[in-house]
Amino acid sequence: MLKELNQVMDYIEEHLTEDLTLEQIANFAGASDYHLRTVFFHLSGITLSEYIKNRRLAEANRALLKGHSVTEVAYRYGYQSLDGFTRAFKKWSGFLPSEIAKTQYNKFFPKLSFKITVTGGISMEYKIVEQPEFYLAGVSQRVPMQFEGVNQAIVQLAQSITPEQRAEMHALQDLEPKQIVNASYNADAAFLKEEGQLTHLIGVLTTDGSPSQLLEKVQVPAGTWAVFPNEGPFPLTMQETHANIYAQWLPSSDYEVIDVPGFSFTQMNEDKPGYAYSEIWTPVRKKDSL
Repeated sequence: MLKELNQVMDYIEEHLTEDLTLEQIANFAGASDYHLRTVFFHLSGITLSEYIKNRRLAEANRALLKGHSVTEVAYRYGYQSLDGFTRAFKKWSGFLPSEIAKTQYNKFFPKLSFKITVTGGISMEYKIVEQPEFYLAGVSQRVPMQFEGVNQAIVQLAQSITPEQRAEMHALQDLEPKQIVNASYNADAAFLKEEGQLTHLIGVLTTDGSPSQLLEKVQVPAGTWAVFPNEGPFPLTMQETHANIYAQWLPSSDYEVIDVPGFSFTQMNEDKPGYAYSEIWTPVRKKDSL
């Protein structure tokens, strides 16, 4: 995947002045749009759209320094109006485009390249599981996006579950892992920024799709799941494992992540306060199945 990502960076450079879409880039990479955007963000720390915008504005800055007119530069790098370009450039650089030739201000944003840096060797245990179509049955709520630490909104959601809801979850639960799971989906920023909200569900896996008065049911298609067990301080170990799935495992695996709700479960260690065993279930598919 790293080789493909570097080829994508070259492709973007060759088409910076064209009407370049994420779908075109994903087709070039031979991957789904969702997989490419997700892996790129976890490796680079910015979204693919932000990267393209920053590269265009950096090249626009260079062109302005060479004396090209603001109008010429704006339209060359994809802006439909001078006002739109001026606002974007001012927000990005702090200067108006018309000031660049006089001030000789140059904000640099280089082309990215990806390489493997071995710093200690991260060993990741995982298994591949095939699941039939099922439903996530539980209680859900919109909660703030939070990458690190304990999300208090999720804690409050767990505390709100009634004995009747727990009893129905127990009765419906008929598919592995037979645990209370946490699933997050429908994120405002597509899980690529720590902003906005997402829907978080606490519940079980069931093959029973009949309506329920007490629980919400979310249909999940049959598919393949990469399962990552982890154990250690909670929630730090689990969050680090999740980050390594995208930064370490996916770029070197034969799988790509798909846009289906993933889930996890956690079992706290009674003998070690603050320690837990967790499993992260990530929906994937073989790359050659595209």
